[in-house]
Amino acid sequence: MTTFNAYIDALANAPQSRASRRLRWLLTTRVQVGLLYAVDGIVIVASLLIAIFAAGMLPFAPNTDAEHIVRWAAPALAIAWLVALHVLGADQLRHLRVGATEYKRVFLASFGLAASVGITCYMLKLEFPRGLYALLFSIGTVGLIVARFSRRRLMVAIHTRGALLTPVVVAGGAGHVDSIANVLRREAWLGYEVVGAVSDGSSTTPAGLQVLGGLSDVVQVMDDHRVRTVIFAEGAFATPADFRRMAWQLEERDIQMIVVPALTDVSAQRLAVRPVAGLPLVDVDRPQAVAAARWIKRTWDIAGSIVLLLLAAPIMGLVALSIKLEDGGPVVFRQARVGLKGQSFQCLKFRSMVLDAEARLAALKAQNEGAGPLFKMTNDPRITKVGRFIRRFSLDELPQLWNTLRGDMSLVGPRPALATEVAQYDSDARRRLDVRPGLTGLWQVSGRSNLSWDDSVRLDLYYVDNWSLTQDLMILAKTARAVVGSDGAY
Repeated sequence: MTTFNAYIDALANAPQSRASRRLRWLLTTRVQVGLLYAVDGIVIVASLLIAIFAAGMLPFAPNTDAEHIVRWAAPALAIAWLVALHVLGADQLRHLRVGATEYKRVFLASFGLAASVGITCYMLKLEFPRGLYALLFSIGTVGLIVARFSRRRLMVAIHTRGALLTPVVVAGGAGHVDSIANVLRREAWLGYEVVGAVSDGSSTTPAGLQVLGGLSDVVQVMDDHRVRTVIFAEGAFATPADFRRMAWQLEERDIQMIVVPALTDVSAQRLAVRPVAGLPLVDVDRPQAVAAARWIKRTWDIAGSIVLLLLAAPIMGLVALSIKLEDGGPVVFRQARVGLKGQSFQCLKFRSMVLDAEARLAALKAQNEGAGPLFKMTNDPRITKVGRFIRRFSLDELPQLWNTLRGDMSLVGPRPALATEVAQYDSDARRRLDVRPGLTGLWQVSGRSNLSWDDSVRLDLYYVDNWSLTQDLMILAKTARAVVGSDGAY
């Protein structure tokens, strides 16, 4: 792993090296699709061989009618599987960076082929072994999804280190361009590198991004700088006709066009497009967090907190003993926090600061590193030695599992706020109080203490408006990784 990391670091820092040119060649669409087919083909052939031998058949020296059928059907199945993946769009590069669309299409292609084979064998009365049939499509489907997931994780690791980034130009109003560029820089794992902006006005955007040309020069800018991807922000098009003409011009040059709609911070699950007379009307479903799904979340919280309390009991005992031995003070720190609908509750944490931490806070206000009402300080002198360790791995928050069981908090949700912070909330931020605060949340897995106040609010509001049980499970899984890496914890 160390060798791999060193190689990727060298690639990012030496863009003109031979290794860099070789790997940048991998960015081309044809090569990426070719590699994708190669990996899929290997997985499918391996699945065929594993299933055949597991079923006790002899593909190379067939003795029975069934073995003869398998011998001739196997190559056709492999080709048909690759064709099904192509027809269902599982090879489209726009689905390979993020989201579950890629995995869904792999599953649908595999399921569709399995159904087609079953129906064909039934109609033609072919004796295709049932055991082989079940093994092949089970192993093959799982293998394809695992291979796709592994590829994505590899690319995330490479992109995060600044290598093999796809250069993009962002076009639109200067303020909107800066917002998108900021997101792409923060979410480096997406693999985009903003090389400049296309916007009317000055030579740079308010954030200092170089403007390469005006909005009427998009195509010329793309040709001059040899960039094959353009992202259009709000304000890029004055009329629908402008959008249509731009799409035609970019299509002729095989340039990828990405449009960021004015409708932001709404999950795809809540959106449904209904074309009416050429207008793409978008239905926005109501947030599940304020509908009948609340009881599902509460049931999940109760079951999850009980299990986690039982599993964490030995660790909690060791932490409590360490705190007591360090200074003899109380083990648990209780603090009033604001929860659902503005109700106050006693939030529990393992004490990680000195006994007079609250009294010392006023003297440290001038060193506040936070941009909002939340106090943040990288090297807070009030934190004890044991406290610094348990904070690094978020062990200080384990007592909040009891808050979750009681109903004060949830396993996943916005950060529990102090009354003094809530007093400074604007109307938007107060929407955080529409759900129970969480032991973890989007703020936890997106940078923790490294986030600005505005980003924390934005992520919490996104969570409130787009809650789903699937999202909760993903956040819990990412939390474990963030805690182990101690990212953004202090």
